[in-house]
Amino acid sequence: MHGHVQHFPPEIEALAAFDGPFHAFRLPAENSDVLFASYPAGTRIEPHAHETDNVGVITKGELLLSVDGHQTAYGLGDWYHVPAGVIHAAQFDVDSAEIEFWFQP
Repeated sequence: MHGHVQHFPPEIEALAAFDGPFHAFRLPAENSDVLFASYPAGTRIEPHAHETDNVGVITKGELLLSVDGHQTAYGLGDWYHVPAGVIHAAQFDVDSAEIEFWFQP
């Protein structure tokens, strides 16, 4: 797991850790999970897909999201959407953070 720099309020940082390829705090919710994720500069997440319908908002830095060979940059306050089953990859060239919502289809 990558190093962690505090970005979220203490109440969020007190949530259980997400068990995955990046650092996040997990807030379980009915039919969804809410992740408060932070990514150190240089983080790369290889192509993969989820069973969940995912949306997120960037709260710090920038997400470079690749879907179907097309890369889109999402900055502070931008929302993105990755439908369930769609292969995608991500990279973070600067220290970044986001709030992600993983909805069960």
